[in-house]
Amino acid sequence: MCGIVGVASARGNLDHETLIAQRDTLCHRGPDDAGVWFSAEDRVGLGHRRLSIVDLSEAGHQPMPYDNGSLQISFNGEIYNFRELRRELESRGVVFRSQTDTEVILASYRLWGTDCLQRFVGMFALAIYDRGKDAIFLARDRAGEKPLYYRHRGGRFSFASELKALLAEPATPRVMDPEAVEWFLTYGYVPGDKCIIAGIQKLRPAHALWYDLREDSVRSWRYWEPPQHLEAATTDDEELVSELDGLLEQSVKLQMLADVPVGILLSGGVDSSLVTAIAARVSSKPVRTFTISFPENKAFDEAPFARQIASHFGTEHTELIAEPASVSLLPTLARQFDEPIADSSMVPTYMVSRLIRQHATVALGGDGGDELFGGYPHYSLLLRQERPRKVIPRPVRAMLAAGAGALPVGTRGRNHLAGMADPNGGIPYANLHFDRATRRALVPFLRESHAHMSAESARGAAYQHGGILRRATLTDFEGFMVDDVLAKVDRASMLTSLEVRAPFLDHRIVEFAFGKVPDRLRATTSRRKIILRMLGSRLFPTGFDTARKQGFTLPLADWLKGDWGKFFEETLMAAPRELFDRATVQGLLRNQKKGFSNVHRLFGLTILELWRREYDVAIPG
Repeated sequence: MCGIVGVASARGNLDHETLIAQRDTLCHRGPDDAGVWFSAEDRVGLGHRRLSIVDLSEAGHQPMPYDNGSLQISFNGEIYNFRELRRELESRGVVFRSQTDTEVILASYRLWGTDCLQRFVGMFALAIYDRGKDAIFLARDRAGEKPLYYRHRGGRFSFASELKALLAEPATPRVMDPEAVEWFLTYGYVPGDKCIIAGIQKLRPAHALWYDLREDSVRSWRYWEPPQHLEAATTDDEELVSELDGLLEQSVKLQMLADVPVGILLSGGVDSSLVTAIAARVSSKPVRTFTISFPENKAFDEAPFARQIASHFGTEHTELIAEPASVSLLPTLARQFDEPIADSSMVPTYMVSRLIRQHATVALGGDGGDELFGGYPHYSLLLRQERPRKVIPRPVRAMLAAGAGALPVGTRGRNHLAGMADPNGGIPYANLHFDRATRRALVPFLRESHAHMSAESARGAAYQHGGILRRATLTDFEGFMVDDVLAKVDRASMLTSLEVRAPFLDHRIVEFAFGKVPDRLRATTSRRKIILRMLGSRLFPTGFDTARKQGFTLPLADWLKGDWGKFFEETLMAAPRELFDRATVQGLLRNQKKGFSNVHRLFGLTILELWRREYDVAIPG
């Protein structure tokens, strides 16, 4: 894993010191090596910070030239099938000077052009400067595991792995984007190509971008997407389970390849337990597993289940006993995360990453299993609500939805009641943080918003084909998973210089999940991740409880009764009045103490304000 940064200007005269400073804001992503390159005309500059994973020698130094310097690359990520591609390229006469996947990318681009992306199995964000075409080619992996931000303005194009690197350029304005704030308040993260800073964008997953220096033009396109329709069933259920077993084995085996120690993030849930089971099968030596334990709060302690899996598969298992984390972590995490995320699991994710980094440089996790195979509780709830939607007259449902607005924010069931009148089956209201009326009451500058479509309506319009489960899982796969789960894992782990890999996100497993697995094997009104549990019944020890859904989470509601609650209140009440309406914030704090469920809302608002302070970001006027 690495950090990349670059700048291009048709006018030339680049500020070398600034690019180097931008590069070095990413030291945590690459502590092992640093490089910088500028074109002879001083119109293009690339920077790189390296975390050495494959070919630890100097031959892996980046930016890496190719073909007599006609190409230069700065690359973040891993191409897991690079050895297979290397053999194919060698059969065509290509001669390599290193054992790196980076050089394989360059040779692939030289032979196949931008279509090389179709051949890569991996997680990546890459930038190639093509001198012959006088253009920069950017691309991001299919699932969005690796981040990439960019800014194009006035004949200048810049990009970086993390937003903080772009903000290190003095000319970059630091003003909140109202639309991004609206989306953050709605769902707890900033989705898609939006960015919390006005004038900056994210390259979407499975997208590529071409910046032409001669024309000062940007063109982006999507090079892959999940299957849009389920194939006609040609196999029985057990054959599908066997096919999944084979795909997961292929993915885990590829992702365990590294020239540094590898471990597994074992939460004790089905997903990470399956990764552990497969890793134990394909490894010639005991695999290393790591988990985090909350012995003082049994409801959040998954350590006994992780211990059971570790014992059954003979792993070298390490537990981190978590004391209540200090709130002093939060400003550090707010800064590291670039864009605020209302997900308190960033804290244990960082803690377990810090633990693993003492023993390994690479870790495999179970991310993606929920979105692909129907693991979240709201999938079953959405399915249960289908019948009432059909039998309750539309005017009655509209009245119920309107009545939900009169209930205090944090009332359990409020979102689902509000979604009864939604034409998209209530999907936009699943895990919604603040509805439109509350957003405007909470943030004064949103009251002047003239957006033609609310965040809820925009989300509902995104997927119109297929059943409710397919639409809901696609929504989460391309939204919540990318900009909450994967962003959280990337930023928290990279703060410790740990590379985390996700075997479930091999695109062949994604295509299998959306293209072959019928909904009845993903989730029903009462069961979830059915096909994964079927595979687990083949692999797990007898009596292992697969019905839980926990993961690395915090007993945050309990912690809010102590120092955390005091810190949240002090932070929020000290925020500028232009950002938060005091009376609305006081109501959220007061209702949390009364037993309403506002803990994650308050966490998100606190992170937003801490982030604003860390980066000295202006509030829209």
